[in-house]
Parts: sequence; structure tokens; C-alpha cells
Amino acid sequence: MSSLWLADELIEAMDGRPFGTMPKAVTGISIDTRSLVPGDAFFAIKGEFMDGHDFATAAVKAGAGLLIVAEGKLPALGRLTAPMIVVPDVLAALEKAGAAARARSGAKIIAVTGSAGKTSTKEALRHALSTVGKVHASAASFNNHWGVPLTLARMPSDCDYAIFEIGMNHEGEIRPLVKLVRPHVAIVTLIAAAHLGHFKTLDDIAAAKAEIFEGVEPGGAALINRDDQRWGLLAKMAKAASVDRIAGFGEHAKAVYRLTNLALHPDHSLITARIGGKEVNARIGAPGRHMVQNALAVLGAAHLVGADVAKVALSLESLSPEPGRGKRHLLGHPSGPITLIDESYNANPASMKAAMALLDATPVTGEGRRIAVLGDMLELGSHSEKLHSALAGLIAGTRTDLILLAGPEMKALAEALPEGLKVEYRAGAEDLKPVLMDTVRPGDVVMIKSSKGIGFSKLVDALIRRFPADAGNAKPS
Repeated sequence: MSSLWLADELIEAMDGRPFGTMPKAVTGISIDTRSLVPGDAFFAIKGEFMDGHDFATAAVKAGAGLLIVAEGKLPALGRLTAPMIVVPDVLAALEKAGAAARARSGAKIIAVTGSAGKTSTKEALRHALSTVGKVHASAASFNNHWGVPLTLARMPSDCDYAIFEIGMNHEGEIRPLVKLVRPHVAIVTLIAAAHLGHFKTLDDIAAAKAEIFEGVEPGGAALINRDDQRWGLLAKMAKAASVDRIAGFGEHAKAVYRLTNLALHPDHSLITARIGGKEVNARIGAPGRHMVQNALAVLGAAHLVGADVAKVALSLESLSPEPGRGKRHLLGHPSGPITLIDESYNANPASMKAAMALLDATPVTGEGRRIAVLGDMLELGSHSEKLHSALAGLIAGTRTDLILLAGPEMKALAEALPEGLKVEYRAGAEDLKPVLMDTVRPGDVVMIKSSKGIGFSKLVDALIRRFPADAGNAKPS
């Protein structure tokens, strides 16, 4: 395995003090002993609930080639014989390593933020750009104050493209992260009522997201959803941040990267888009109008970083949704298949709308029904009751046959749904599970959607266990 960092490089980058006999190099960077690979450098970060120094021995047993530890913790680690780099603060040292990785990189860097679609767009970029070069990208949703520096520090020196997801819950969180990343292209996918509990208005959310423009490299670009109501505000803030190029993507007539034709199908979409002055056709393997918007962002970003747009467009055919973000499973009921759409990772009003549209577009078979299994949208603060109730109008406009609800905030929706719709409400996911299990039948399409903290992924797992896919028929997307 090739080395990621020479030990001397890390020591210099972090201004650390070597302790013990240093290895020549490390092959990776870890902050979690459960996923540590032998040869990794283990950064003993102190988090809100756990201190990495408490796992130093476990890291050595797992094969860590080097430990990065805090000076104040060194006496407690006296019995360890592993090589260490001693620093004043481990998280600050990780940030320095990330900054050094960015400084040595010749890659084209893309950063993604937004209220919805961040991870899906980041993964679509990873997938598409991998066909035209070596790509490094954030793992999972590593988009916060430790996830971004970690992803930077893990960036190989020889990658062609690097994609970073940057998230936030509060004002001022994106700014220091994007100044570490220094992207050539900064994407804002969508502004919506996510984390509204920490902000007064959607304009305030837009302003916090717009911090991403402050780190854009000279000559770089802002790529903004042209169909978003806050396009004007975002474009104005990008200009104020001295971004040289500001481009929109979407269906809007003034979008630089413009959708000109669209055909939505249950398991894919066909698009024609104007990209860089040329008509580009693409088949998008992940279904849904929201995935089309993500694909436009991918094509726009590819053009902005000088990638082969034709190859990138061709790669979208094999794009598939991530677990918890629209991944489909064909479940093997003894009397016929059930389609499960797993949207259990995240939920806000915008992503609820996209998920309900996805359910509505998915055909049932035989006497099957469309079943929406919905849990709380979190972090909406004082707006929560109103925004949950407002989903009633959205659902009433679809062909949903049955609505199963759980969570304290979803009670507002249960009470707001019009008479005539079949609704079952329970206090939590565990209470809803037997109802769901007793309800599903062959031909059904079941869409499970909630914020991650509600635990609806357990409902997904329970269905998959109860009705294992028939290897002869099931082809999960």
C-alpha cells in the first residue's frame, strides 16, 4: 500500500514533537479504532462525548503505525511504546495536516453545501468524475468541524479531483472550513427549511450557506441552483465574496447550465441540458426530479473544472441512490415483490416533497398500494408544528393510499390530514414497526422517510429481514 504521509511531513505540518522511533510513513489517517487500518496514523481527538486518548491502546492493538496525542495527555500514556507525535491540541493538529494536504495538492477542488442534496450531489460528483480521473471525496457525511479537516488530511497528493461536503447548523460554521478547503468551485444545492430552529428566516439560512463563497480560490466559481427562490441573494453574496464566476444550474431560462428537456421514469430520468454551449443528453440511473437537479450541478461543475463533460454525462447512467437517500430494495414477499424506498437518513420540507414525488411516480403492481411511512423532521424549532402540518397539502396532492406516522412532531400532520385518507399514528418507530409489518402486502411500494435521529432506519432493516430479496427477481438500485 502506498504511503499517504511521510512521518517527517506530518511532524512539520503540525509543528509536532516526535516521541519514540518514528515510522518512515503512514498509509492512512483514522480517528476511530473500529475502522482503523494497520499502518494508519491515529489522531486521538477529544469529542463531546468521548476522548480518543482513551482508545490509544486499542489503536495500537488495531495496528496504528503512529499516534497523534495531546501534550497534556502524555503522562497518562506513559506505558505505551508506540511512536507518537505530541501536539498541544489534536484537533488543531488535524486541521494543520489538512491545510498541508491542501497546499501540496494540484487537484481541482469542489465544495458542496445546501439544505438538501449535499451528500447525494457529492456522491454523484465522486461517481461521475471517477470516470475521468482519480477522485478523493468525503466519506459518508463527514461535513463538520472534524469531518472536513479529516477528509483534507486523507487527500492523496496525486488525486485529480477532490470533493468536500460542508454542512452547518449555525451561522459561522462553514466559514473556517471552506477557508481550509479553498475550492475552485463552490456549489449551493438548495435553500430550504432545514435547521430552521437555529435561524429566524430562510434568508438567514442562505446567508450562512453563502459563507462557502468566502473560501473560493481566485479565478474560481460559484455554482448556484438557479431555480431556487434565493438565487439572487446567493449570487449577490458570492459577488460580495469576490468570486470571479457566478453560474446557475436548473430549468430557469437564465441558467448557465440549463435543463432543456426532461422525461421522468420510475427508475431513471432522461435529460437534455445546455452545458458549455453544447447540447448534452444523459440517462440518470437514480430516479426523481431532485436527482435531475443534482445531475445538472454535476455537469456544471465538470465543465467548470475542465473535465470531459461527455464522459461525465455518460457515467450518470450507472448512478444509484445511497442507502437512506432513496436507495431501492425489491423485497421478497412469498406472494409477490414489495418495493421499498429507503429515505431514512434525513428529512426537511424540501426533501419530503422530493420523496413524496418519488413515491407518487413509482408504479405499484397488482393490488398494491403506495404507502408513506413518515417520521419527524428535526431541528425546525418553533416552526416545527406549522411545517409538519403543511405536509398535509403535499400528501393530499399525491396518489398515496396509506400514511403511517410516528414521532412527537408528526402528530401535527396526523391531525391535519384530511378525512378520507387512511392514517395510522404511533408515538415512535418501535411502536410503528408492528403496524408496518402487518400492513405491507405484495405489489406495495413503501417509502420510509424521516430525520436520522428518529430511528426509521430500523424499520428499513426490519422489512429487509422479514422479506429477504429473492435473488432471482430482486435487483436493488
